[in-house]
Amino acid sequence: MVSFSEAEVLAWITPWLWPFFRVMGLFTAAPVLSMKVIPRRVRLGLALLIVVCAQPSLPDMPPIDLNSAQALMVIVQQVLIGLTMGFAARVVFAGIEFAGELVGLQMGLNFASFFDPMTGGQVTAVSRLYGTAAAWLFVVMNGHLLLTAAVLHSFTSFPVAPEPLLFLKEVQPQVWGAEVFKLGLWVSLPIVGMLMLVNVVMGLVSRVAPQMNIFTIGFPITLSVGFTGLWLTLPMMQMPFTMAIERMLAYFQ
Repeated sequence: MVSFSEAEVLAWITPWLWPFFRVMGLFTAAPVLSMKVIPRRVRLGLALLIVVCAQPSLPDMPPIDLNSAQALMVIVQQVLIGLTMGFAARVVFAGIEFAGELVGLQMGLNFASFFDPMTGGQVTAVSRLYGTAAAWLFVVMNGHLLLTAAVLHSFTSFPVAPEPLLFLKEVQPQVWGAEVFKLGLWVSLPIVGMLMLVNVVMGLVSRVAPQMNIFTIGFPITLSVGFTGLWLTLPMMQMPFTMAIERMLAYFQ
């Protein structure tokens, strides 16, 4: 009769169990991967496949009794680390969408808002355009592979331990809000500068020729310059987007 001891079963399960919770936490919060159109079974199967394939390269997991309170704290740690990594990637997307809000505000298109079923809130047209472009870039630049590599490297930086909040002292997620404004201003600065120059020129024209109704021609000119700026700057979004993703994921490596 074949029998197994508790220590042997624990040694077989733990190398896969703790990484599985961390990867699932990442897939729950990561952009694109956490979309509602992706079934939960697909995410579960993909997380299990990643854990099985990457298990030989992961560091040794500490033996922890699954019936103890220590195991519960370890599960909380893995889920929090995964969620924090997904949140770090979402900060970059929030910065890109904030850039769209700034551009739409200068173009006068912020009145064109609609309901976004993905986020459950109101978004503007330009912000949605930037968010969609960022999602495409994320897939094209293999952002899912970057997240997978980062979550696997995080086991070296933040090993499995029954201290769920200790890693927060190093990553400092409370300061990531500045990244939203920094990236948003960086991406939107060329178009905002162009539109500000147009507004200055129209202001000078209204002073020189008061009989000209500047409000009649101002909106079409602003829209034309804004769309021209979008056409010129959208192909260059890859560099700041990639640098921001790599900078945020560097906290976990």
